[in-house]
Formats: sequence, structure tokens, C-alpha cells
Amino acid sequence: MERRDIEIFLTLSEELHFGRTADRLHVSTARVSQTIKALERRVGAPLFERTSRRVTPTPIGRRLEQDLRPADEQIRQGIARAIAAGRGLDGVLRVGFVGTAIGQFVLEIAGTFHERYPSCRVQIRESHYSDGVGLLLADEVDGLVAAADVGHIGELSQSPVLLREPSTLAVSARHPFARRDSVTLDDLASAKVLRPRGMPDEVDEAAVPRTTPSGHLVERGPDFGTVQEMLALVGAGQGVFPVPTHASRYDARPDVVYVPIGDGIDFEWRLIWRAAGQTGRIRAFAESAVEYVAKRGNPLLGG
Repeated sequence: MERRDIEIFLTLSEELHFGRTADRLHVSTARVSQTIKALERRVGAPLFERTSRRVTPTPIGRRLEQDLRPADEQIRQGIARAIAAGRGLDGVLRVGFVGTAIGQFVLEIAGTFHERYPSCRVQIRESHYSDGVGLLLADEVDGLVAAADVGHIGELSQSPVLLREPSTLAVSARHPFARRDSVTLDDLASAKVLRPRGMPDEVDEAAVPRTTPSGHLVERGPDFGTVQEMLALVGAGQGVFPVPTHASRYDARPDVVYVPIGDGIDFEWRLIWRAAGQTGRIRAFAESAVEYVAKRGNPLLGG
């Protein structure tokens, strides 16, 4: 049995869907189907029951997965350790993040990363809105998980989008918006929108446009440097601010209400690093992050 055949079989055992298995492994659905049929001929019995609605492993298929999974993981870890030794993937990798939920996400990736590269320790550091990408440029962190697209900044590199979720508006519990089911970007013209201190204009405008879709100017309110400063200002009625949907779970406060923005711009998180500081460690961490999300979905939304 070829290594790729085992990978296809184990992935299908997880996904229970030929199309998703093909997408995850970047092969055709026909390749997945042919591989499983060939394995079934070799075993002499069906490994999966297929209907138009579902794919279910047979008892023989479940037992084969249980037998192969530990060996496959052992092979993966052995190869990863050899690669780590060959590439010098040891020492400390410093990763920054903004917000409680993203910190939890980084730690989950770090756990997966450490299993694969046990000689490399991940050290996390909380960043603030006011830091922007300053920690990166000052070489105080090796990578930063942030809701920013820095592809146009030549001195920075970035991973593909790791997490994506809709935006919601944080408003005071006393604000008229708090009684609404949703708001629009045009509604921003009738409220002061807080401004992150130290945030580059192009990054700030990705979340808060200068004008609404109908052309009205968006008035800016007081500035803030941290998530807690922002929430305190919102709760005190000094302004509103668009935040990711997960804030309603991770940053719940009695004086703040989160109202969905119907036509808001999605938040997209990436791992960012200095192009000149690219190492095997940061590349491996980015790969671990992409693989983690592919397997488990968006943990911020319970995906």
C-alpha cells in the first residue's frame, strides 16, 4: 500500500465525503474514488458504504483506520523531526496576537506545531491596536496573527487567510442601535466611530471607510490603544466600533451590545512576518496554521 493511498483512505475516514477529501488533498474526486476501490479489491471487502446522501465506514473500514492511524501519525512525526533537524527548526519562535480569542487560536496552533517540532518552543506575546506591525518591524516578534492584508507592503510577507468571519458593531447598551437587529455601513454616518491609535490608515480604512456607500462622511471619535480601552469607550457611549463576530462571545460586557453589520467587510486573519526575517520556523508555523484550519475549521465560530 502506497503512502498516498493511506493518506487518501485516512482523510476520507475523517471527512466522509469524496469531494471534501479531494479538495483537502488537492487531488481529483476520481483519484479518491479509484484509490478506495483499489484498496477494497486488495482487502477483498468494502471499506465504505456509499449512498447518494452519505459515506459511512464499514466495520472492516473502521478497524483498518484504527490500525493505520497511529502508524501514520508516527511516520508523520518522524519525518517532521528529521526535517526539523535538517532545517534547524529548534529554539524559540515568538508569535504575537491581538485579542483573547486570537491568543487561544495561536496556542492551539502552537500545540500542533510543538508535536511536530518538539525542539522548537512557541513563545506568545499579546499585541495591541496601538502596536500595529511595530512589534514585527522592531524584531520583537517573529510572526503576528492579525486581521490585516499587508500584501502591498514589500517588507512584510503573509500566509493565506486563516480565519474569516463577518463584522458586527460594538455599541453602548444605551445606544439606539442596541435595539436593532442589524445595521449597515450607512448607519456609521450617524455615530462617532472610534479610531485605533497607531493603526496605519490603509489598515484602518479596511474596517472603517472614510465615507459610507451613500457618500456620507464617517465621523471619528476618541482613539484607543487596546481592546479593553475600546470596550470601555463604547460602554461609556463615547463611540462605536466594528469588531469581529466572535467578540460577542469572548468580550461580553453588560454595557456593550454587538449588532451585526449587514453589509460589513469580513475580518480576515493571516500570519504576518518580516520578509527579511523569514526562517524555517515561521514557514513551518504558517504551514501548521493552514493545516489546523483545514482540519478543524474556524474555532472562533465553533467551526
